[in-house]
Amino acid sequence: MKKLKILVAVHETLIPPDTLAGHTDREIEEWRTEFDVVSHLKRAGHEVQCLGILDSLTELRAAIQDWRPDLVFNLLEEFAGIVSHDQHLVAFLELLHQPYTGCNPRGLTLSRDKVLSKQLLSFHRIETPKFMVFPRERQVRLPRRMRYPLFVKSATDDASLGIAQASIVDDAASLTERIRFIHEQNKSNALVEEFIDGREIYVGVFGNERLTVLPPWEMTFGSLPPGQAAIATRKVKWDRKYQEKHGITTTKAENLPEGVMPRLARLTRRIYRALHLSGYARMDFRMRADGSVFVLEANANPNLAQDEDFAQSAASAGIGYSALLSRILSLGLSYQAAWRMTEA
Repeated sequence: MKKLKILVAVHETLIPPDTLAGHTDREIEEWRTEFDVVSHLKRAGHEVQCLGILDSLTELRAAIQDWRPDLVFNLLEEFAGIVSHDQHLVAFLELLHQPYTGCNPRGLTLSRDKVLSKQLLSFHRIETPKFMVFPRERQVRLPRRMRYPLFVKSATDDASLGIAQASIVDDAASLTERIRFIHEQNKSNALVEEFIDGREIYVGVFGNERLTVLPPWEMTFGSLPPGQAAIATRKVKWDRKYQEKHGITTTKAENLPEGVMPRLARLTRRIYRALHLSGYARMDFRMRADGSVFVLEANANPNLAQDEDFAQSAASAGIGYSALLSRILSLGLSYQAAWRMTEA
């Protein structure tokens, strides 16, 4: 790949230093992804600038107009503190006719909206847990026929925000209490799903027209305390000390039932197409003991840290971290955004 001018867009508080020296593990965890991406892009010989963004696009527009980057490497997961607004930044880049990495605005809009994405997947007959939505500022009215256990989460937040052991409920009283918790603490609608007890499988994929599906990865929950369900709570996902204490890790999915791997690959491609994704994504599945598979959600622009599951899965397929970033750059440069048609 030729050497590029790359503007890396990150959250204002996550601009990485030039070196890890002198920083604590806790500090490094905050901007590990940003450091990995920026340092490897520089090592590959690209000219890189890092821009911190909070709630204004003024600096982004100025950087694009003044520096004229070949590509914006998008590492933003929110805008002005709102997760569902990251698609607006990408739409802004398209209005400027600026190539970028990762997912397009429509794919971000559809996949970030958990309710809408589940409705679309159901329309395409892609198996997903049965679900209900309980809007904020309305009286909680429970349907008479409920199949417990149920899983309660925010309809909009990601990164397991608001997910804990109490998210699994077994009766109407606990369900009502947890719905109100989501309404009050997360300030969002509550999404209630049938709880699927089984293995948690992640499948990475990248591409625009032609897709590459990565090997299935699995979260292993180690030795959780007695009485705790194997679910990806916020503590399980992000607390390194907790992970080490209980042996929680992600690793290549082994000993899958016959036929499950090709089924996961087919489902991943169908979900990617149904939600109009581009760039790269990760699909989260639950698999019961009988081999039945349910998609939990689609994650556009998943975590790109070198030691996280997306990059590790790529590495297991023979795609090293630098090569993975190079492919993401190429996909960003070649994505056929609508504005390209007007310049043809």
